[in-house]
Amino acid sequence: MRKINLANLKKTIYYLRRNGLKNTWYAARERLEEQKMPPYFFMPLEAQEAERQCRASEAFAVTFSVVVPTYHTKEEYLRDMIDSVVSQTYPKWELLLADASQDDSVETVVKTYQDARIKYIHLDENAGISENTNQALPYVTGDYTGLLDHDDVLTQDALYEMAGAIEAGKKRGIELKLLYSDEDKCNGDRTEYYEPHRKENFNLDLLLCNNYICHFMVLKSTLIKELGFRREYDGAQDYDLALRAVGRLLDEENQIAHIPKVLYHWRCHVESTAQNPQSKQYAYEAGKRAVQDFADRHGIAAGAVHMKHLGFYRLEYQEPILRARADLGAVGGRLLKQGRIISGRLSEDGSVFYEGLPAYYSGYMHRAVLQQDAEAVDIRLIEVREECRGLFEQIAGVPYTTLPGQEVFDASTLPEGTDYRAASIALCRSIRAAGYRILWEPELSSCLKGNP
Repeated sequence: MRKINLANLKKTIYYLRRNGLKNTWYAARERLEEQKMPPYFFMPLEAQEAERQCRASEAFAVTFSVVVPTYHTKEEYLRDMIDSVVSQTYPKWELLLADASQDDSVETVVKTYQDARIKYIHLDENAGISENTNQALPYVTGDYTGLLDHDDVLTQDALYEMAGAIEAGKKRGIELKLLYSDEDKCNGDRTEYYEPHRKENFNLDLLLCNNYICHFMVLKSTLIKELGFRREYDGAQDYDLALRAVGRLLDEENQIAHIPKVLYHWRCHVESTAQNPQSKQYAYEAGKRAVQDFADRHGIAAGAVHMKHLGFYRLEYQEPILRARADLGAVGGRLLKQGRIISGRLSEDGSVFYEGLPAYYSGYMHRAVLQQDAEAVDIRLIEVREECRGLFEQIAGVPYTTLPGQEVFDASTLPEGTDYRAASIALCRSIRAAGYRILWEPELSSCLKGNP
């Protein structure tokens, strides 16, 4: 449970100034309700499992380079970070420290480690985090490169889990190019772990709203060397990199892998963005520009805008969305009853995302208010592109007719007794099989009366 402290109070005041009293009231209520959830405990790797992973690692061939830009890093944090790499159960790694410090404080600490896999790179000047990291990339020799902040730490099994996923991909004939894991946060002295970020598998539109990939991210070294970091996106350089990498892999999305396990601890202290979001307002502006750059590069006529919560964005389309996005086959919204979500985004098994959530709440990691790809959306609030309306009629059993003055389907024309969930899943499955994405748009909303 997170405590009421000065940092959280400052966040609340800042949110109030940006979003007004009503939005702040609902956000505060939601946070208070979240505190009633069972507490989170991070469980370190047991010694027996660590030994097993060390033995199993002998069968894996993949090598890693872990790149860390440092700058006057506090010794305690620096040692924690280095120790977290040295203690990996997977041994085939190198740690590259690109140090822009104006003194020898970092180098002095590094020299106390007698491990040839740790490589210190002195930089002549502090050119910013992107350029500092770029200067380390030519020294990378690993097959894959992982990104680690100088005051954060990896879990003991981070590289083993990455190696295992890469080797499993090879057995399926897939060369993974981008991998990412779940993460959590810890306090300055790492006595408390909280806010685990349980992530989705690759979801393009969710990524365009927020850098949910974040940590721990690993890329094929040839790809990261080719892309590099762009200094004009400092503060959101990892987000910009992830968007550009994903842009290269849109035709081969099976080369992107999510490992559903916490492998990274994001340390929160007074200077960190995690603890004090407005301390790096420029980072959120850089993030918005990164999203806009993706849209421009891919010919999407839309403008990136900030949402209520810092670090979250949405694309505002300059024309009807199905005209602006040739990759979308359908767009669905959320269905409400008595002020709560009862349907909208559906999984393949028919379960409803965010079911029961109050309409004014944003949900876990604010996902309930973000545009996102979906396996299926409810047929009662859907807009289908013209090329897919033949599929619609085959599955729904009625022609695609729209509401007056809209492109949204008129659900009143569905036959009595229609199994809405089954029809929704079947329709969206056929649209996805035709090569299109399904988008869930929470700002498309409708209230239902009677039986859902």
